[in-house]
Amino acid sequence: MVIFPGTRIDQLISEDIPYIDLTSIALGIGDTPGRMSYFTREKCTLAGVAVARQVMAHLDCTVASSRSDGDELEAGETIMEVHGDASALHAAWKVCLNLFDHLSAVATKTRSMVDAAHAVNPRCEILTTRKSLLGAKDLLTEAVMVGGAFPHRLGLSETVLVFEHHIAFFGGFDDFLRRIPAIKARCVEKKLFVEAEADRAAALARAGVDGIQLDKVAPDELGGLVRELKGLNPGVTLIAAGGVNPQNVGAYAATGVDGLATTSPFTAKPIDMSVRIEAAEEESM
Repeated sequence: MVIFPGTRIDQLISEDIPYIDLTSIALGIGDTPGRMSYFTREKCTLAGVAVARQVMAHLDCTVASSRSDGDELEAGETIMEVHGDASALHAAWKVCLNLFDHLSAVATKTRSMVDAAHAVNPRCEILTTRKSLLGAKDLLTEAVMVGGAFPHRLGLSETVLVFEHHIAFFGGFDDFLRRIPAIKARCVEKKLFVEAEADRAAALARAGVDGIQLDKVAPDELGGLVRELKGLNPGVTLIAAGGVNPQNVGAYAATGVDGLATTSPFTAKPIDMSVRIEAAEEESM
């Protein structure tokens, strides 16, 4: 899964407690031992556990018990129980609650889309785009992978993906087609993918691109197009993109495409989760 360095954990904590926990200090309860448990009020695919464990360790809280990332939870089930002093527990409280409810929401929505796609086409993968919240890419990538999907493209440095605005710099589509052999030779250890609408897809398949991202092609049109393109270039990878969501993911997967590029999991409504914090006797800790 995603690697979260110590500096990233520091950043997550400092967003909520930049200097001191003024309330715990004012009340004089900071050194009092306690216990804290997180639980969900909704059914969900759990995510955020690995990150939360790092937060807890950083704040000297002891995780007494915990479920795992990817677990399917019913409403009312406990996610994690933690022991520590009051100041540490309150420092971890909201940071980890936010991790659990937001990441679990993304994982839950992702899992529902993955299951719907695999039910009709086990070889069709859900691929999440880079249209995610700035500053949260690592967390969201963790959540979608827990949900069973893969990141479609993490950034400009990892994939050769040509869009219409790139082609404009060649002087037009026909000039770009003529340059494809030279482009493939230049990026010899990378695959060349091109986003296109239906009317250009056949020409790209004949030209030998490695993959075509079919933009905004409706499922009822896409099935026939997939068969045509695979006939022209059996090795071409076909990705459907543009408007893929939980309501139509099954229809898109049934067309025979290899993957579905979507932003939909990132808009998941946070799962309703909560926390119980209570004092504990020293000897029970």
